[in-house]
Amino acid sequence: QVHVVESGGGLVQAGGSLRLSCAASGTALSINDMAWHRQAPGKQRELVARITSGLSTKYADSVKGRFTISRDNAKNTVYLQMNGLKPDDTAVYLCGAYQTGAAYWGQGTQVTVSS
Repeated sequence: QVHVVESGGGLVQAGGSLRLSCAASGTALSINDMAWHRQAPGKQRELVARITSGLSTKYADSVKGRFTISRDNAKNTVYLQMNGLKPDDTAVYLCGAYQTGAAYWGQGTQVTVSS
């Protein structure tokens, strides 16, 4: 069972920055993709950014140019650098770690952006 833990959320003013971290542990198997999703109250969960083990990335249109996803494969850790934050970015941010045939999720970290 893979254990996923996020950290780094908080309250920030519009235009500010936050850096989220996510560590996956408890497995000797390779972690394939890692991703950040978010879910705001009353809205569906949406993909924010995804990164492969080969460091290819994909972003939601709403965060392109503002957010950067990166990872340290040796540590099974993924990061999300968020700049130029907007109130619409307010959500619980959840980290996902993918192995063949399985996906593991953390509990999430709250990001709140005040106007």
